[in-house]
Amino acid sequence: MTNLKRVMISLPDNLLEEVDGVVQEKNQNRSEFIREAMKLYITELRKKEIKREMKQGYLEMGNINLELAEDNINTENRDFFKYETNIAECE
Repeated sequence: MTNLKRVMISLPDNLLEEVDGVVQEKNQNRSEFIREAMKLYITELRKKEIKREMKQGYLEMGNINLELAEDNINTENRDFFKYETNIAECE
């Protein structure tokens, strides 16, 4: 394992009791449990951030796609009107 640093944290009694129960069941020690819990928490934070960024990106792209569709429909309508006008003039 990489270099370890010793830190001191304060926990409410009830939380520490829960931790001790879990580490006893899993045959771990507190340090292993806390390291694992911190890694999982950081992973979840990163997932949430990625989801937030993706949602923002989809919203932005949705607006861009809407603008492009509106521009395209205007162009199509203008071209269709010209086409209809040309056909009407030929008749």
